[in-house]
Amino acid sequence: MKIYIFSGLGADKRVFVNLKLPHQFEAVHIDWEIPGKEETLESYALRLAKNINKSEPFMLLGVSMGGMIATEISKKFQPLLTILISSVPLANELPGLFKWTGRFGLHKLIPAAMYKNVSIAKRIFTTEQPQNKLLIRQVIKDTDPRFVTWAVNAILNWHNETLPNPYVHIHGKEDEVLPVKNTHPTHIIMEGKHLLVLENTEALNAILKEILTPYQ
Repeated sequence: MKIYIFSGLGADKRVFVNLKLPHQFEAVHIDWEIPGKEETLESYALRLAKNINKSEPFMLLGVSMGGMIATEISKKFQPLLTILISSVPLANELPGLFKWTGRFGLHKLIPAAMYKNVSIAKRIFTTEQPQNKLLIRQVIKDTDPRFVTWAVNAILNWHNETLPNPYVHIHGKEDEVLPVKNTHPTHIIMEGKHLLVLENTEALNAILKEILTPYQ
């Protein structure tokens, strides 16, 4: 069975290098496409859905912003399961600062290049493994700043109120970007941060194996 996978803002399939799905499942990574300047997260998600073969059973998996994309696709189509990692399924679970920034449009005052530079600087001071630091820095450098600008705006203006059905939500207890206190995950990785897909893959892969066993 195919599991269609969506990465986070400013990331690509390289962040899934340590992800191991049971052998009965095929990972199909969906690449980001150039969004329209005023395109909403919902309309963008449905455009990406053209890459999904809907004539056969499938699942969705999304990390961070990719989880929001997967959520929107699941509302229109019927995946057997939607798996969210380090994400939120509802707009009201975004941090209060996100909502406040979006309401007043303050994010539009920040150049995309600054988002990227701040992200790279932040990676230097984390406790990530050295090889993961290098990977994340390279991924961020490779990101189109136009996409970053659009994605930040799209997330801050996301208004979803519908949960995927069925879904599971895996979240790190120490997530510094989307704090666990704002959301209601089905599975918590105790030492996991926002990049648990890279840093806590032993625990993550064990949870995925448990979740996917009934579908084998």
